[in-house]
Amino acid sequence: MGTSMKLVILDRDGTINSDSEDFVKTPEEWMPLPGALEAIARLNHGGWHVVIASNQSGLGRGLFDVAALNAMHAKMHKMLAAVGGRVDAVFYCPHTSEEACVCRKPLPGLFEQISLRFGVSLKSVASCGDSLRDVLAAAAAGCEPHMVLTGKSARYLGGGQPEGLPAGTLVHRDLGAFADYLLERSTLAAVPATAP
Repeated sequence: MGTSMKLVILDRDGTINSDSEDFVKTPEEWMPLPGALEAIARLNHGGWHVVIASNQSGLGRGLFDVAALNAMHAKMHKMLAAVGGRVDAVFYCPHTSEEACVCRKPLPGLFEQISLRFGVSLKSVASCGDSLRDVLAAAAAGCEPHMVLTGKSARYLGGGQPEGLPAGTLVHRDLGAFADYLLERSTLAAVPATAP
């Protein structure tokens, strides 16, 4: 895949699918947000590989098991395929906040795993999530941080933003708007300068 691989790292719950205070525990509870799967498909068609980095402490809490998590992701992959999209890999942290791991966002461990697996530097790789800890983890890993006003940040739709957002964080209404931003920017970058 080399260094020219176009990579986007997305959070899962609240970014791609509806979040739940009680955790998303079954494939039935895994429901995509409006336009989110289509947004991933548009990114794919624009040449991006999409990878998920997700805290899944429900595993560590015993609320669901890896088989249930795999079933949720099988549903996601199937629904994505139906709209012409795909996610290359799902990286998740199974630990609870008490376990003091290095992979739970806001720490950048999951992002470092992604960098190693794909053999790419994360410098300037766009990463998008709905919570402050997603953005902090992305920034700590050297990614370009983006936040969507869905999931945990839906309450900021009317204005305001979380305290402590890293400088330069770009905020979008939802994953569709984030995808549009990246696609438009890459189109602009590809236009050759007009000769004098």
